[in-house]
Amino acid sequence: MVKSIDIQDILEASKSKLKPEQQAYINRLENSVVRGDVKEQQEKAYHQLAIFWKDSVQNGFLPFLYYNGQIAKLENSEKNLNFAAQLFLENLRGLDNVLLKTWMANQAKELFERSLKIDPNNDSSKIGLGACYIFGSDANNPQEVMQGIQQILEVAHRDSTNMYAQFMLGLGGAVSGQFDKAIERLTKVVDHQPDNLEAIMKLAEINEQKGNKEQAVKWYEESKKLITDPEILKEIDNRIKSLQ
Repeated sequence: MVKSIDIQDILEASKSKLKPEQQAYINRLENSVVRGDVKEQQEKAYHQLAIFWKDSVQNGFLPFLYYNGQIAKLENSEKNLNFAAQLFLENLRGLDNVLLKTWMANQAKELFERSLKIDPNNDSSKIGLGACYIFGSDANNPQEVMQGIQQILEVAHRDSTNMYAQFMLGLGGAVSGQFDKAIERLTKVVDHQPDNLEAIMKLAEINEQKGNKEQAVKWYEESKKLITDPEILKEIDNRIKSLQ
């Protein structure tokens, strides 16, 4: 049986690092959520918890994400559900911890699905939901990656100018090993969005993986035009030298 992460374990581990007075404050807010049978009481407590974890504590981002999602569910507005879902999606991409990545993807899925119940025609929500399957799966579930890609393809086939769909399909192609398709999609994105640094970096990485050294160098050089951090620039220069 596949293990899963329990949010209570995350919250307890985060609380254990707090000062006693902070723990008391959090416990009081958590208890008010359990006792509160009025939606407004719960919303108020969740807002206070989210603010605390975001602003008052280092490494409190996971509890913040969780409570931000709980607020969105209570408010049940399409805008807030999408915003909370996108926060999960943006932060799970690139994670190495499979259990944590899967938990975050499941949180985002639920939020996107709730949003789509309000507006079934929202293409951004459909793409986001598909992306959750792509980035939330592990190496043992390639069928989930394909499920996500198919969902996004439905949007892309209907609207080939949707660059968010093209971008996610490009990243999905990279995840599933369809490098040529990924390059095609991401090149299209960069043609329309020349400042899309993530697409440019992914093109460099995919070409490097394929052994296309000249193309990899080209895209790494392009990325330098959009980067100001000297440490990152130094790292990219080292990567370029290794390819020449």
